[in-house]
Amino acid sequence: MSKSTLTAVFIAFLLTSSGAKPNGKNKKQKQVVPAIECEMRSGKINLREFIVKCPANCRESKEKVYGTGVFASISSICNAAIHSGVLSNSGGKVIVMKMAGQASYKGSFANGVRSLSLPNWRESFSVSMGKPKKGVIYPSTLVFVHSRPTTVKTGESKDPLYSTVSPVTEAPEAEPTSTTAPPTTTPVTTPTSTAPPTTTSAKPRATVLKVREAGVHRPEISSPVRRPPHVPSASAALSRVQPQSERKPQSNPPLVRRDWTHPAYARPDWFSGTRRPTDSSHSVPNTGHNWSRTSPGDPAVLDPRPDNTEHEHTHNFGQFSPEPEDHKPPPETSHSRGFNTRGHESPARAPEPGDRTHGDPNCKVDIAFLMDGSWSIGKRRFKIQKDFLVEVSQALNVGADGAMMGIIQYGDDAVTEFSLKHFSSSSDVKPAIGQIVQKGGLSHVGKALSYINKHFFSDANGNRGGAPNVAVVLVDGWPTDRVEEASRLARESGINIFFVTIEGPDENEKQNVVEANFVDKAVCRTNGFYSLPISSWFALRKAVQPLVKRVCDTDRLMCSKTCLNANDIAFVIDGSSSVGTGNFRTVLQFVANVTREFEISDTDTRVGIVQYTYEQRLEFAFGQHNNKADLLNAIKRINYWSGGTSTGAAITYAADQLFSKSKPNKRKIMIVITDGRSYDDVRAPALAVHRKGVIAYSIGIAWAAQDELEYIATDPDRDHSFFVDEFDNLYKYVSKIIHNICNEFNSQPRN
Repeated sequence: MSKSTLTAVFIAFLLTSSGAKPNGKNKKQKQVVPAIECEMRSGKINLREFIVKCPANCRESKEKVYGTGVFASISSICNAAIHSGVLSNSGGKVIVMKMAGQASYKGSFANGVRSLSLPNWRESFSVSMGKPKKGVIYPSTLVFVHSRPTTVKTGESKDPLYSTVSPVTEAPEAEPTSTTAPPTTTPVTTPTSTAPPTTTSAKPRATVLKVREAGVHRPEISSPVRRPPHVPSASAALSRVQPQSERKPQSNPPLVRRDWTHPAYARPDWFSGTRRPTDSSHSVPNTGHNWSRTSPGDPAVLDPRPDNTEHEHTHNFGQFSPEPEDHKPPPETSHSRGFNTRGHESPARAPEPGDRTHGDPNCKVDIAFLMDGSWSIGKRRFKIQKDFLVEVSQALNVGADGAMMGIIQYGDDAVTEFSLKHFSSSSDVKPAIGQIVQKGGLSHVGKALSYINKHFFSDANGNRGGAPNVAVVLVDGWPTDRVEEASRLARESGINIFFVTIEGPDENEKQNVVEANFVDKAVCRTNGFYSLPISSWFALRKAVQPLVKRVCDTDRLMCSKTCLNANDIAFVIDGSSSVGTGNFRTVLQFVANVTREFEISDTDTRVGIVQYTYEQRLEFAFGQHNNKADLLNAIKRINYWSGGTSTGAAITYAADQLFSKSKPNKRKIMIVITDGRSYDDVRAPALAVHRKGVIAYSIGIAWAAQDELEYIATDPDRDHSFFVDEFDNLYKYVSKIIHNICNEFNSQPRN
């Protein structure tokens, strides 16, 4: 080899070596882990999946946790991790993954942390060990849900509660030598996504497709035995067997109905306008009520269905499923995703002015009829059921000012035949009912009740809000699944459930019933008002008038009364000299944040306020402010009084000025807020209001006397009496009070 060749090889070697990494390794990208406090809740963080570092001793912080395994987003991340066993009390890293809200969360005790139960919440999360998979890098800073306006007036400073968190840099863990860059994740955009996901794949929604073979239907061995229809001859019995058809796949993500929500609240620099954050995976961040000095108070026709048995539907009830391209929801509202109707239905036309009746204003209800489409009925009795619904629609006099109705048919699953918004007169409803084709399958009533609770009563489907929600369930014999839990959740959502049972089980057949006393477990009240047993299908038409009379008796529709719309709430506020102007404003903000969670109107929850020192002053009475914006502004305008502390006299004054004028169908709730011992006796006044049915809560601050707080509070004290060491900690009890009010309401007997 020549000298020039050797020189060229040597220079090439030097150039190659200078570009190599030390030790032949590429540096691994460092995972930067943001640190959070014990009180941080996942609902405040606007990311789908992220990693955080918890401090030590969070267990002692007593920050609330709701659920077991899967937690409501109002829960403390760190205490949820301790409860799950992911972290010890010494702290550490934890990975958080957001998921859909749950219908209920069950509390439990684990690893020194007591988690609480919750009826429902809009968003959930789970926690796992803080060791990311190879190649996955989580965000190094946290994006928070903004809970106050982002505009800043000239001369004012912008001071958001949270912005970003100082990251903690972790030493990289050893890994095998690699010359490739770490894999990056591909974000999957969905209508509810709030930040790029950090997982490497998206789970597609499974489409449910059920195929029925034509011919004789053979029930499964494990299926509950249904009583065969009574027929005069064997040939007639054979004529009842219906061919089954192939179902067309169609699925929609669920729409969660309104329910009382368990809120999360920011720290008490709220007075400039913050309130609990809105989980941005479901809606635009809510800035709440702005308390700035200058802000004023904010004041379908159904497609004809071809007459054949090919038109059936199957639904997937999975949550957070992306919508197929060929089944996109109507664009008019984001809530229309939950509207399950026929696969090829044209948009509902707007009724012409002379095309509809106004309806009966004495029967203003929104009614869902659940018709039994199971194979046990047969063609003849299915036709009788349709004729019955036609007669009911005529008797209701359907119209915008009166009753509005929709129909769901159920078998193995449930499908909306038409919603509340489709027809505005009885004459339009009649032909639509005539075109309904039997679905077949078993009588899954429990599944149908879950369906209407999640999907049917929504704004997108025509729910009017001010009209009671009613569900009338028609059942041939008995259900083939359990109804108790689905019914309970529907009742707690404000749905009045009626059962019309035709040819129910006799004594010899009760052994075949899946759930004994299923009617009493399902209906709104067990006093007989909500159940109509019919001895024969041929006697069904006799139930038309009794049923219409009952569903139109809105004063007796007790399940429309929820924990958020059936109260008269009196706040009795200490305005003594020891409180001070700044702390008094903090108390008013606490009152506003509690009030904001209720449905405010003259027919829903009403609020009154008494301020007291040695004397008492009625700030405003029940019904004086009948919308939420006016009410919040009235609270803001209350002036601090200053003086002594006569709590006993204030309780008596509230009873005379407020609760004496309370409506008989309202729950009477009194919330007393004081920062010191009373100069007068509180026992006798408190006992007097307890005897009048008032549910009393007491909240003591700083120097309040514990014994007086317990005298004022309704038993048990642990659910109705609270103490905080300083005014700035009042915000912690907003969610607790709402939770207790609703739990107490939902635990009332149903007789």
